[in-house]
Formats: sequence, structure tokens, C-alpha cells
Amino acid sequence: MLNDIITPQARYFADGMQSVMRGHENRTRRVSLLKGNLVQNIRMESRGISARVTKNGYYGFSSVASYTEEDARMVLKAATENALFLDRKAGKTRKGYPALPGGTVPVNRLIVDFEQKKIIDACKEVDAYIAKTYPDLLSRSVTYTEDSQDKIILTSDAASGHVTYPRCYMYIRMTALATLTGSPVEVTEILGGAGSFEDNFGDLSPVYPAVDALYLQLMDKKEGVYAEAGNKTVILGGKMSGMLAHEAVGHTVEADLVMGGSVAGPCLHKQVASELVTLIDYAHTALGETVPLPVYLDDEGTLAKDAVLIQDGILVGYMNSRESAEYFGMEPCGNARAWDFNDEPLIRMRNTAILPGKSSLEEMIESIDDGYYLVNTSNGQADVTGEFMFGVSMGYEIKKGKLGRAILDTTVSGIAFDMLKTADMISDTLSWESSGFCGKKQRMPVGLAGPDIRCKITIGGR
Repeated sequence: MLNDIITPQARYFADGMQSVMRGHENRTRRVSLLKGNLVQNIRMESRGISARVTKNGYYGFSSVASYTEEDARMVLKAATENALFLDRKAGKTRKGYPALPGGTVPVNRLIVDFEQKKIIDACKEVDAYIAKTYPDLLSRSVTYTEDSQDKIILTSDAASGHVTYPRCYMYIRMTALATLTGSPVEVTEILGGAGSFEDNFGDLSPVYPAVDALYLQLMDKKEGVYAEAGNKTVILGGKMSGMLAHEAVGHTVEADLVMGGSVAGPCLHKQVASELVTLIDYAHTALGETVPLPVYLDDEGTLAKDAVLIQDGILVGYMNSRESAEYFGMEPCGNARAWDFNDEPLIRMRNTAILPGKSSLEEMIESIDDGYYLVNTSNGQADVTGEFMFGVSMGYEIKKGKLGRAILDTTVSGIAFDMLKTADMISDTLSWESSGFCGKKQRMPVGLAGPDIRCKITIGGR
């Protein structure tokens, strides 16, 4: 955990200027076993200080890859001088942004530096169970990943605090040969979440039922068939709809991308989805429970609150920084975050979710005569037009209201706002995913979630 050498720097803040300082440490770990062999054993750390100072709407930024009080004063001085220089050279005053509620956010969770050997031993124990229980696999792998961010944030005109974001996961992959094609097919399960190794894997007993369920999926997929290409009625599983919420919708309503010409720009206060669809970027609590990656304070000192994006099918807001919120006349909700100490905060998603509805999954399956239940995605991409393409790594046929054979890997594509207008049933459950990174200029841990959604979508075949 970082020692607080940042807070004492407040006495050096220049009058009449908006200042933000950030002490920042990242740590990353990765351990990977392939068929029982240790193929990766990685630990990386970075630490530094940054400052951003704003004068009349022009800001200077500076950072240093070390962490001492002298470094902190030097970085603040450099950022202040940069802001003054730009203000002098600009020749005109730009509109700044108003002060925000202050206060101090206490550290939300300790970052525990767990012994690397014990992590390796846990991965070996899980791998040994897979090897003994399922010797017929073509291949198997067990990978542990961990990343944490530790930030001390100090502001002149907003809130300050010490916030941490530790998380860790275990990726379990199994491979077999498909009966139809003779080619390898793979399934993956990701276990874990916020917190340390001990929080998530101190007890390995919950891992083994997940391994068993994953093997059954693999056996289904081994006997899988190709999907029939075309525009189909499907049920997007929660992991699929969560990916859609993030990639195909969420990015289009980030205010900096709206200013850059995203499809959401002309759509504010217009219908962009079925009235069944509500989309919220949650800060730290959703539906009465803590979200997978809670954010209490962003890197500009904005106290985090939920950003409502789509309400009953109507686009009602964007995700903002302090600057973009002033530009659009909206309230900043704490979406400005930076990945590393030398990164400037960008508008980023936190825990973006389509809210659950009132239907049961069973009712939704029974309502489809010929379609697909698309359970899981392997990857996804979208652009600011809302056009998307996602890989489908696990899915099933639906025939006459019943689940049928598994399908082999395929893709789905479409335009998000058009596709969401076809949503006519939404399940009463919500599935969270939090293991991934968003790659918008900088890496950033994000959570995403969705219910099962019945809609029409274009599905690929072979």
C-alpha cells in the first residue's frame, strides 16, 4: 500500500488554479500452467506521481516514475508552469469547470501481497484435479491473473481520497476434438473477482464444481453443429448482452467519443432501444449489492455515482469527465480514470449493465420455435457507429421451445441501437463479468453485466 506523501502537497497548490495530484502504484501477476507445465510466472510493478493543473480552461500535466516528497513537489511545479505557459500563449480564456463537493474518501480495501509460490501451488492443485478426473482431454490450462491499482488522489476544488482496485481470476480452459470436423474445440471458465488471492481462492472447493460443469459444456460442444447463417431470433445470454452493453453501446455514449462524432450524438432524448431496455453505468452498488469493481472516487476527484444512460429505451445521458460535463450541461458521475501513473484520466466505463426484466429464461426458450441460445462470447469489437461483431464460443439450438444441440464457434453482428429495438423479452436475472480490460487508449479494468435478452440478430454459419 502507498504511503501518503501526496496530501501534504496541498500547501503548494497555486491560488486561482484547479489542481489534481495522484500517487499511483500498479501491480500485475500471471501464473500459467499448460498440461501441468509451468509456462508463465510473471510479476510486474510500476509506481509514480502525476499532477494536472488547470488555468482558465488550459491545463498542464506532468509525471515522474518515482515516489518521494521531492518528486511530488517537482511534478506539481512542472504541471503548474505548463498550465501558466499555455494560458499565456492561448490569447483567450476558455471556460473552466465548476468546483465539486469535497470530502475525503477512505481506503476501501487493502491490497494484500500474497506469496507467489502459494499461487503456483493452487494452480497445480486445480490442474491435477482436471488431469485425474478428465484424462480424455486433448489439452488443458490453468491461468491465474492478478492486477491492482493503488491511488492517492488530492484535489484543490473537489474530493480527495485513497482508493484501491485489487482483483484476481483463475482461467480454466479445456480442449477436445469435435466429432463433426475433427478440429479442436475449446471452452473457458473464469472464476474470481475483486479482492486478493485469499479472498477468492483461499478455499478451492468451489472451483471443482465449476470445472465439472465446464467439462459437460465441452462434451456438448464436441458434438456440436454449425449454426445456420442469417437473421435469427436468439436469446443473448447475460455474458453476451453484457459485452453488447460495453462494446457496442457504452463506448458510443462516452462524452469524448460523442464529441468525436459517435452515433449517440444526435440520439440524445430519442428512442434507441426497446422500452424494455435500461442501461446504467454503476459506480459501486447495483440492485442493493456491491458491484464487481466498485469505484468510489475518480481520478479528477469526482465522487462516484451511477450514470443512467438509457432509460426505458430512451437515451438520456452520457458518461463524462468534469470538462465534458460542463460542455454538455450534465452532471459528472466519476468516469474519469487513468490506468498508470503517467496516464491522464480519460472517460471510462466502470460497471456497465443492462437491467433485468420480468421474464424467466425458461419462458423465453419456450417462446422460440427455431432459434439459438447464445451463452458465451470469446471476443468482441465495435466502433462509434454502434456496429459490432462478437464471437460466440458457446451456444445451443432452440427447436420448438426446447434446447437442442450445441453449436460450434460462430459470430453475431449488427448495429446496436437497431438490434436493441427488437428486444421483446428480458430475463429476471443478471450475469456479471469483471475479468477483462477495456482498451480505449489505455488499459482499464471494467465490469459488465446483462440479463438474457430475446431479440433478432445476424448470426454467422461456417
